[in-house]
Amino acid sequence: MAFPNVYTHRKVAETKAKSCDICFKLSASVLITPDNKDWFYVCPAHLKDTGFCTPKIDHAAVEARKKRELEEEVERVKKEYEEKQKKKKEKEEKAAKKDEAGDKKSKDDKADEDKQKTADKTEPKNDDSAASPVDDEEEPRVFELKSTFYQQRLNRKRQVEIAKRNRERMQDPTFFPSVPKNLP
Repeated sequence: MAFPNVYTHRKVAETKAKSCDICFKLSASVLITPDNKDWFYVCPAHLKDTGFCTPKIDHAAVEARKKRELEEEVERVKKEYEEKQKKKKEKEEKAAKKDEAGDKKSKDDKADEDKQKTADKTEPKNDDSAASPVDDEEEPRVFELKSTFYQQRLNRKRQVEIAKRNRERMQDPTFFPSVPKNLP
């Protein structure tokens, strides 16, 4: 009958939104136990309230995400380094050709190099967009209710089961006593 005090936060469609169990405002957020025995609608603002629940952080998932981000950063830096090395080799090759071609084209090449340097400096970098993606994973998804709210959930579940059992008993004809057949 009892269920663990671990609830997962899920979103439902806006058309399926129902009133929050705490403040009775419409909410599309649901807290549900892993075994689906208990669930209830709750406002996202209540999830941030430390008096209502505390987030359970999966440290392994956090470490894996940090490691993945670090690997992506390393790959990006490697690509940038390789591009710089290619440009450097191209400049050296141009310089070698320049020595062979003579001095008359050297002025044109210097102007081209200056233009290329200024273009490289003014080239916008996409570091900000790659470094700070907005993920839904940043919000905690697993919560543990405070003891008073958890106890309320348990009591409500017990009351529902008791009411169900009583309805079943009332349907059973042997539940009520029979009429006496003997005379008093």
